[in-house]
Amino acid sequence: MENIRQHICEIEKLTLGKYATLSQNTKGRLKPCEPCDLRSEFQRDRDRILHCKSFRRLKHKTQVFLSPEGDHYRTRLTHTLEVSQIGRTIARALRLNEDLVEAIALGHDLGHTPFGHAGERKLNELVEGGFVHSLQSLRVVDLLENNSKGLNLTFEVRDGIANHKYHDKPATLEGEIVKYADRFAYINHDIEDAIRGGVLSEDVLPKDTIEVLGNTKSRRINNMIRDMVEYSFDKPFIKQSPLFEQATEKLHSFMFEEVYLNPKAKSQEVKAVKMIELIFDFYLKNLDKLPDFYKSLLNDNAPDRVVCDYIASFTDRYCIKVFEKLFIPNEWDI
Repeated sequence: MENIRQHICEIEKLTLGKYATLSQNTKGRLKPCEPCDLRSEFQRDRDRILHCKSFRRLKHKTQVFLSPEGDHYRTRLTHTLEVSQIGRTIARALRLNEDLVEAIALGHDLGHTPFGHAGERKLNELVEGGFVHSLQSLRVVDLLENNSKGLNLTFEVRDGIANHKYHDKPATLEGEIVKYADRFAYINHDIEDAIRGGVLSEDVLPKDTIEVLGNTKSRRINNMIRDMVEYSFDKPFIKQSPLFEQATEKLHSFMFEEVYLNPKAKSQEVKAVKMIELIFDFYLKNLDKLPDFYKSLLNDNAPDRVVCDYIASFTDRYCIKVFEKLFIPNEWDI
């Protein structure tokens, strides 16, 4: 069989722009391994992420609303897929490496906690050295997945995962794309979920930003992508135009005040973070009760970090299940 990977590399060289990251130029993996005949290095990373357990757990982790009633609210998994699609659209238009963008996007939230950013903030308070979900995502792919062997991803994918927050500085333009795609996705989709949940109505969105960005979710996403493509095409950077950047920042600030800190949207957070605090305290005092895998990590990691790893892996519903097991009495069966 011919080496398909070599053909893919040749196609990249012929079709991608001068600022694209070519898979054949990767800085490599943490541990050397034989290349695949069928896939480029970044395609291989994408597949490793897609098939890992942490990716599957995203379907039961909160995006914004805790335990929402209804099937149409976003979860961390649907958010991840939306980021991937927005990122791929931008990458294709800019002639950058779509496979690298997809791999970073699919892996960017693997380390997210149960109960969204409320869980992240609580673990950040509890663990020595703090907790940031982007760095935890890197820890997942480097150490926690595959029975502590990690996924052994390329430098470029690992860098993009670790540096996907808005003020981070990823090493590749593809990483920059994911950073913006994440922002475009969560702002607009959180608006839609907040309207569905009765937290917002269309008429309260700031009119000056809507005039720039668009008056529907689809128009805003399309216009944000179009603006970025036009402003960044064939340039050594990924940016929004000043007008769109200002409008996006204003809309983000509006969402922070009206939704992310809204008592109605966050009515269950106090209960959620209390569960995390109690579970953390229990396992820190009872390390022998940890699952065997996490006990095996105690040889090379601080106990509070290992307990943090365990809790960060929880889905929302599994966190509730663990809490019930540890703190809710069972009925007697006499």
